[in-house]
This record gives sequence, C-alpha cells and structure tokens, in this order.
Amino acid sequence: MEKIKGLIDAPFTPFYSNGEVNYEPIERYAAMLKNNGLKGVFINGSSGEGYMLTEEERMKLAEAWMKAAPSDFKVIVHVGSTCVKTSRRLAEHAQKIGAFGIGAMATPFPKVGRIEELVKYCEEIAAGAPQLPFYYYHIPAFNGAYLPMVELLKAVDGRIPNFAGIKYTYESLYEYNQCRLYANGKYDMLHGQDETILPCLAMGGAQGGIGGTTNYNGRCLTGILKAWEEGNIEEARELQNFGQEVINVICHYRGNIVGGKRIMKLIGLDLGPNRTPFQNITDDEERALKAELEAIDFFNKCNQF
Repeated sequence: MEKIKGLIDAPFTPFYSNGEVNYEPIERYAAMLKNNGLKGVFINGSSGEGYMLTEEERMKLAEAWMKAAPSDFKVIVHVGSTCVKTSRRLAEHAQKIGAFGIGAMATPFPKVGRIEELVKYCEEIAAGAPQLPFYYYHIPAFNGAYLPMVELLKAVDGRIPNFAGIKYTYESLYEYNQCRLYANGKYDMLHGQDETILPCLAMGGAQGGIGGTTNYNGRCLTGILKAWEEGNIEEARELQNFGQEVINVICHYRGNIVGGKRIMKLIGLDLGPNRTPFQNITDDEERALKAELEAIDFFNKCNQF
C-alpha cells in the first residue's frame, strides 16, 4: 500500500450558529489547505467533532469533501464510533464514494483494555471497505486505550489485509520509532503530534503525518519537512519552536478543537461555533487570543488564502 508523504490536515467541521452543519465553506477550505502545502484531509475525527455528528452528517461531509477535493488531494474518512455497525456502514460509504482511505480511533465506550478487543474492532470496521487502506488512530488521551502499539501491529499482521498503519498521536517517541521499525517498516506510521515533528524526522520517521494545527499553521509545519529535507537543521528547529509557540497559545483557549477553530475565523474562514457540550470562545477571549497571536507574529506566518 502507498505510504503517505507530507502532511494531512485534520479539518474542523463548519457549523451554523444554530448548531447545524454548514457545508458551504468546504470548497474554499480544501483549496486553502492545498495552497498551503497540505496533501489531504482526515475528516470527521477529533478536530472535526466526529463523535458529535450524526451518521447522515458524517456521510454528507465525506461527500462534500470528495466533491471539493483538488487534484492529488487525499480524503481519509474517520469512521470510528461507539457502535461498530455504524462504523462499518461509514466505511462502506467511504469506499463507495472513492475516498483514499479510512481510519478509526478506539471507541471511548466501552473502554478497550486488551489488544484482542482492539483488533476485533478494527477488523470488523476494515472489512467494510476492503479496497481502502485502514489506519488505526492512536489517541489514548481521548479514549483511555493505553495499549502497546507494537503489539497491535504484531496482532493485525496477516490478519487485517488492508491495515495500512497508525496515526500515532501520543507522547512516546520511543514507541513511535519501534512501530516504524517493525517488520522492516511494513506499516505507515503517520505522525500525529505537531509539536514533535522534528525529533521524529531525526529518527527517520514522520515522512507522513496528520495534524490539527496545520489548519492554520500548515506553512510552518510543512516547512519543517522541507527544511529537514534540504539539510537546513537550524531553520527546521526555528519552525518547530514556532509551532510550539502557537500550541502554547491555543492551550490557553481549550486547545485546538475550540481555540484552533476560532483561529480560522481570525485568518479569514469563519467555521462557526463548536457543537454542544463544548464551551465556545467568548468575544473577550477572541480578542485576547488575537492579541497573543499578534505577539508572536503569527498572522505573517500562518496559512494564507
């Protein structure tokens, strides 16, 4: 299976003020991401508030992104759900509309506590789209599935034919690298933490990744890959440090899903509020957020339209 090169964005889901999904901005959204160096999108995941969407909304969003996708722009559909039958239907739909791939994080309920439980979950979902690569989305902070990922790779090897790799969003660079080295690099290890791209590049990984702050800071993060490739280590360090500065700011405003989504409005693409029960940014917080970003010269370095 093809290994992804470059960074895939995890987009936000646009909402109207009444909480309904707004599909209108997606075409402009996709074009902006492509123009700022992103290679595709991983939709309906954590940044996209996927678990807070109905099955119909998730399918309509997948169709909208497929319609809007520029040429050579990958659409990976997150199909994880607390109901594995729903996940399988979403996987079938993603294959039907021609998506590049599918992915799923472990269900937050019931908590997955054993490798075999996780393998069965992935197996049933992946079977819904046998022609598409399936990526397990490892983000234990969201679902408590603190399981060893090398053991997962061993368990799926030869069992799930379309298992392509892992979107690895966890702090263990050691484990990430061990997964990358498993079976001579058999699986695609998509780096999932924007704050640690450079150290993973230094270990030989992070050729491909899926990010959340790439929505608005993609020029910086794709720049890390380019600087590394060109051997400009000092520039890569400066860009990684700036990426962390931006993350420091959004941590003051409930993280990427809430604070990051409001940054999109500040750079020219209003994606509306977050869906309940997220606590939305207030007007005063928005002004403070803007001031903090101005203080680090963000608006001269961020994604441009």
